[in-house]
Amino acid sequence: MSASIAVAPSMTHFFHEVVNDALRARHVETTAEATGYLVGILCEYAHPTEEAHSTFSEPLTFLLRDALEAQGQERLRRLRSLGDGVLYAIGFFGEHLTQRGADRKYIEQVGASAYQHAAAMMRLRMAQRAEPSIFSEMASKFERFAAVLGDVAEETIGTMVRDSRSLVRVYERWLRTGSTRLAGELGMHGIVLSRGGSS
Repeated sequence: MSASIAVAPSMTHFFHEVVNDALRARHVETTAEATGYLVGILCEYAHPTEEAHSTFSEPLTFLLRDALEAQGQERLRRLRSLGDGVLYAIGFFGEHLTQRGADRKYIEQVGASAYQHAAAMMRLRMAQRAEPSIFSEMASKFERFAAVLGDVAEETIGTMVRDSRSLVRVYERWLRTGSTRLAGELGMHGIVLSRGGSS
């Protein structure tokens, strides 16, 4: 099953850059397929469908139950959608969810579980193939991938320079990640960065 999502090349390129920066900064080793899958989630949620909005429309336990009770392709679709939705929500809105009293660990467990069940379905379908599916990697690295998407959120939403404080935040982020995109952002505001990390 293909996990690719058809999107504009410029958007794909942009998210590929920031995802790779975040993966490097957090020292997360991953396959090219998983990196592409993360990029696909970001592109999909840049123009979310009604289904994408529905991740938290009901308690997550109910959504997981309903997905597991579905049959065939519908079951796989629901499991994947739940895993993707939880991963994106934790990455982009994790702090907001915990401030509202949500248990982040529990939410991550539901998302990882959705991917685990999807991986089990794929194993049954491809019994002859020894290699694990993309969903196995998404499940086993769920927490790390959520942190990566959190970094992507910070970089894409939080790097708009509005005042001196936000400029300092962008600079501090550049120090941590070495992102060429952030270096360009700083350069547009007159900050010339040297290779040694000073400015």
